[in-house]
Amino acid sequence: MKAIFKPLLLLASAVIVGACSSNKPAEVITSELSLGEKLFFDPILSRDSTISCASCHQPQFAFADNEPTSKGVGGKLGARNAPSCMNQSDRNFYFWDGRAETLEQQSLGPIENPVEMDLPLTVAVRRLTNNAVYKAAFVAVYGKVPDRDLLAKAISTFERTLETSNTPFDRYLKDGDSLALTASQKRGLEIFNVKGKCFSCHFGVDFTGNDQFRNIGLYNGKDLNDEGRSKISGNPKDLGKFKIPGLRNIAQTAPYMHNGMHKTLAEVIEYYNVPDKFISNSINRDSLLSKPLGLTTDEKKDLENFLLALSDDRFTAKK
Repeated sequence: MKAIFKPLLLLASAVIVGACSSNKPAEVITSELSLGEKLFFDPILSRDSTISCASCHQPQFAFADNEPTSKGVGGKLGARNAPSCMNQSDRNFYFWDGRAETLEQQSLGPIENPVEMDLPLTVAVRRLTNNAVYKAAFVAVYGKVPDRDLLAKAISTFERTLETSNTPFDRYLKDGDSLALTASQKRGLEIFNVKGKCFSCHFGVDFTGNDQFRNIGLYNGKDLNDEGRSKISGNPKDLGKFKIPGLRNIAQTAPYMHNGMHKTLAEVIEYYNVPDKFISNSINRDSLLSKPLGLTTDEKKDLENFLLALSDDRFTAKK
């Protein structure tokens, strides 16, 4: 059973009182989880101390961003959309191109990326070591002063708590609650599995297709020239392929695709319905998208409504 995310958001009992970037004495963090959470939200890990992990992975957007590409230090724009970092515990690959194979590797990548946090890990470790609060926290939690492996361990420990499974779909499927989905959502589930061909890629507990890589037609070698997985694998067959993203909380993570080109779920569905209407000169597009799906207006709406049923209760509960 998936762990259920309970938002900590800097309220855990062992969290430091006061700003982490200050060297003033404060309560020592004694929990690995609290340490990882504090690091995730602290801009101390960016070159100019303005960008944190949470700057691009915002809790209210299911730990994704609401911009096509995120701004890093100095206002630099990233090349790809910031995906959600929720429901990442059981992944085989991380990042759109799969260049990291563990959550620990993933957690360090943005820190050194020149268009994200732009801070060498040696400098990041030195900052934490020179910070009385963090140094005490690492010693309290790990019995050692900060190093890159412990930094990765702390952040990834927090990220592993960001699992969600309280959705209408889960109640319908696992609990047998026939009323958890509306009639439209049930029709949408059927379309998802059959006519829409969604299940061919988005299967598994988090709808990630076991982290396969697919080319859905967003590469043409011209204005769409991100080569994706092939830059990592060196395999020409991977040209334009990207990791299949999970669909949990998909309604909260707009815009969509690796480049953030679609603003709404309706746009995404219309793209899959008739890809050539958007990009007629794609290269190496998956055969699943060789023909239009032929979804009607009502079927597209039912499919969208089903996708809304994948949102965790914490995002949909009435305030």
